[in-house]
Amino acid sequence: MPIYTAELRALTPAQKLELVEMLWDDLGERDASIPLPDWVAVEADRRRDEMRSDATLGLSHDEVWRRIERRNG
Repeated sequence: MPIYTAELRALTPAQKLELVEMLWDDLGERDASIPLPDWVAVEADRRRDEMRSDATLGLSHDEVWRRIERRNG
């Protein structure tokens, strides 16, 4: 698969973001698993355990949505 690095680098930040969004949407539409390196699972487990041991580190689902709604208010 050829990737034209010079052309990608020449894109504006807005164009690069649009390209990333298109790629992300395409990945989400497919029913294929995405392989992750082992370190990703290890880090996810570490963060989960850290939050479970100290509830002040995270936000509840309700609080997250309240903050989003206030920003979009």
